[in-house]
Amino acid sequence: MKLSVQKKAWPLREPFVISRATYTHSDVIIVTLQDGPLVGRGEAAGVDYHGETPDSMLAQLEAVRERVETGITRAELLQVLPIGGARNALDSALWDIEAKRSGKRVWELAGVGNAREIASAVTIGIRSLEAYEQSARELSQFRWLKIKVSADRPLECVQAVRRGAPNSRLIVDANQALDVRTLYALGPRFAELRVDLLEQPVPANADDELVAGRSPIPVCADEAIDTIADLERLKSRYDFVNIKLDKTGGLTAALELAHAARAAGMRLMVGCMVTGSVGMAPGMVLAQLCEVVDLDGPLLQADDWPSPIQYDKTGVMAWPSPALWG
Repeated sequence: MKLSVQKKAWPLREPFVISRATYTHSDVIIVTLQDGPLVGRGEAAGVDYHGETPDSMLAQLEAVRERVETGITRAELLQVLPIGGARNALDSALWDIEAKRSGKRVWELAGVGNAREIASAVTIGIRSLEAYEQSARELSQFRWLKIKVSADRPLECVQAVRRGAPNSRLIVDANQALDVRTLYALGPRFAELRVDLLEQPVPANADDELVAGRSPIPVCADEAIDTIADLERLKSRYDFVNIKLDKTGGLTAALELAHAARAAGMRLMVGCMVTGSVGMAPGMVLAQLCEVVDLDGPLLQADDWPSPIQYDKTGVMAWPSPALWG
């Protein structure tokens, strides 16, 4: 088996502003595995708030090149690389090759089926109140909108989006910018605006006072969760977990986490870092188990892979073609 790894910078349609950073490009790694005539691909951005960069992920993959090229299974990969983007990209490529070798699609191999229609949210980054409303109006046909907010006037930002998109379902994502007292004070007001989910509103290291079910709107762990080991601490604090393949280290571990979270009584969201369609495709498999889907990376980019995943005007995603992945 031959391993190839490269870096790529996808330009974004507009600067993507969240509470902790502004991005103009999505920097990813692309993994290609060739096994005779079969080629598998994976794409990952890594987890920047864990210190991952394209260079650090490349270094991780180079360190295990010999082990990979002599042949490795997805189960073995879990022991060879730690959680993170490098393992995600390699895991994705292994799933892709396995699908091609078996003649089955990945969702069949994963045992999740593809009967559930996948409607992704699209994200509106931080901007002026007027621009929030205008962006929401332009995206108002989407079933789900995700609103990035900071500690500066989060209620007014959501009000602006609701004026622009009166019928869309809303996720509010503060990326840890609020404190617990502010969260509980704003909860009833967000409920009046028909917000469906609050994603990681408080710092992951300051969520001791959260109580699952206390907020009138479900609260979802994002930065607070990486692996199954986090569930015991989080299940009394959060209602949902947002599972991202770059954090779990791939679809294989993400499926295990999803089943464990369900068994712990938690509800599921699938999210993403910003990548192209090859990075989104494995998330669509996980999405079959999730209530809320945020796989909008390609919608935020100015460019994408050939034969990309198609999104309709409401956010419904078409399953990836075999030419793309899986």
